[in-house]
Amino acid sequence: MSDGKLVGIVLVSHSAEVATSVAELAKGLAGGATAVPVAAAGGTEGGGLGTSAELISAAAASVDRGVGVAVLTDLGSAVLTVKALLAEGDDLPDGARLVDAPFVEGAVAAVVTAATGADLEAVEAAAAEAYSYRKV
Repeated sequence: MSDGKLVGIVLVSHSAEVATSVAELAKGLAGGATAVPVAAAGGTEGGGLGTSAELISAAAASVDRGVGVAVLTDLGSAVLTVKALLAEGDDLPDGARLVDAPFVEGAVAAVVTAATGADLEAVEAAAAEAYSYRKV
């Protein structure tokens, strides 16, 4: 458990609209979870489809409360961009981590878990566990 500070969550999508909508969905399904710092980093600076290292870095900085940042991504280049930022070492906050989880279900699980004050490892585990959610 943290000392009242909550793990930050960044949702990286190729689309600004998708990232923002998933952030709103996750917070809504987590009972509002208004205290959880969640940021969407979707699309490019010009509003097009793609990923932006600058938008991801800014989003991560905006949600960093000093107890870790869970970064969830949608597809290919979003993953590669986050991996590159982590490898560079100074573009994301200390304690930022790429989480291997399904984008929508993982985001909901991450926000719900972060809202309890859980640490980064628990937030990551909850998001990753969403891979096992069965629909049929």
